[in-house]
Amino acid sequence: MNEDQDFNENLASEDTTKENADLTQNDKNTEDLGEAVIAAAKKGANIEKKKKSKLFSKSDKDDQQDAKIAELTNDLQRTRADFENFRRQSDIQKQHYGNVVKMTTVKKVLPLLDDIERAAAAQPEAMAPIMKNFEKTLKELGLTKIASNKGEAFNPDLHDAVMVDGDGDEEVIEETLRAGYYYDGEVLRPAMVKVSKQ
Repeated sequence: MNEDQDFNENLASEDTTKENADLTQNDKNTEDLGEAVIAAAKKGANIEKKKKSKLFSKSDKDDQQDAKIAELTNDLQRTRADFENFRRQSDIQKQHYGNVVKMTTVKKVLPLLDDIERAAAAQPEAMAPIMKNFEKTLKELGLTKIASNKGEAFNPDLHDAVMVDGDGDEEVIEETLRAGYYYDGEVLRPAMVKVSKQ
């Protein structure tokens, strides 16, 4: 019976050792698993930190890029506005210089107009068709005669009096010595007239 008892004790002791070994193995596996979980958690935390730092550094870069874009956009808008102002000013100057050139040209033509009118007064039948075309061309150029017919009231803004007769209070045009002209609604040359006071 001692043998059986020894055998049973050995078996029990082997089972206990085996159970202890299994428990130790389980504990070790649990410890390894716990350490693996802790390591994974630490690794995940590090990855999250890196992501956050990248996000923050990326947002700083984004803020810098946004500021640079805003600055360049403002520069572009100012440049466009300056160019538009320059273009407008250039157009105004071109128009002004064009008007000055036209007016200068028309002023140079005025003595020729005077000669043609004198010729028309001397030869009315021969010069009538030419005068008709000439007056039409003058209107197209924006040149119109200042009214200075006999009996009209004298206007110093439109008429230039070279001779004055009479003693009255009312000044009236007696004769037109040289025609006056408007150019685009402005007085280009006043009419030279003889005035009589009535």
